[in-house]
Amino acid sequence: MKSLITGGAGFIGSHLAEELITQGHSVVAIDDLSTGRLENIGHLKSNPEFEFILGTIKDEILMAELISHCDTVFHLAAAVGVRLIIDRPVDTIETNIMGTEVVLKLANRRKRKVIITSTSEVYGKNDQVPFKETDDSVYGPTVKSRWSYACSKAIDEFLALAYYHEKKLPVVIVRLFNTIGARQTGEYGMVVPTFVKQALAGRPITVFGDGLQSRCFTNVKDVVSAMIKLAELPEAVGEVYNIGSDEVIMIKDLACRIKEMCGSKSDVQYIAYDDAFERGFEDMYRRIPDLDKIGSAIGYKPRISLEQSIQEIIEYYRR
Repeated sequence: MKSLITGGAGFIGSHLAEELITQGHSVVAIDDLSTGRLENIGHLKSNPEFEFILGTIKDEILMAELISHCDTVFHLAAAVGVRLIIDRPVDTIETNIMGTEVVLKLANRRKRKVIITSTSEVYGKNDQVPFKETDDSVYGPTVKSRWSYACSKAIDEFLALAYYHEKKLPVVIVRLFNTIGARQTGEYGMVVPTFVKQALAGRPITVFGDGLQSRCFTNVKDVVSAMIKLAELPEAVGEVYNIGSDEVIMIKDLACRIKEMCGSKSDVQYIAYDDAFERGFEDMYRRIPDLDKIGSAIGYKPRISLEQSIQEIIEYYRR
């Protein structure tokens, strides 16, 4: 199988490329390096089964050529991270919606399978956990730019499913919950690498809000393995799947655990959301996936614990 990965120099995209090549596939990765990094794929550049293209998914001529020579498109290119969403809402909306439209339109010409990477953010402020794939989405008002990401990814899902139902394009949608691992940067608000870097440097570990937010963190290796299995499963076409972990932790407890594992003397400092992001910022207090559907489909169960993942990130930043 030859795969095209959009956002292939990103954190998840680079791990996906690595795993596909390990399984004997060839990979073309495209990335505009707005948030991706060449160092993420440096170890792959000499592999004959890997090719990197510097470019944007909004370049229809380039994308048409790349899609015509692949079997499957893993569409990961998107604006990521709360900080980026708050600071650059236009880029967020345009990249997520217009970029996905290009990928689906061009893939449809060749009827290439597309794996759409969505997010747990689409559940919004729904507090009925764990989240099932058929649960309602509850968003805040449009005056709060924080919800533009969730809405744009929901539109991606609607568009993908419309292509499936109307045009018979084979699509699979995966909703990723908090994904962590080596190579992830805290630059755009990712909490675990941020805490690890702060703890290792002896700086205050900054918890936004009251720290009572509940999250489930999944190692990127478990995530990309599940994505590949779903891409290869004929019955997954036209379906939506949560990919995540059922190991729940509050953010305040996460800060304390990382501090302990780093052997750090850092203080844990609480910062109001209004001071960290924007006035009236709203967050999802509980983000916990129901994993029954993906478990039934591919026997999915996370293999790597939160503690193992944190240790992996600590070792990555120490290096």
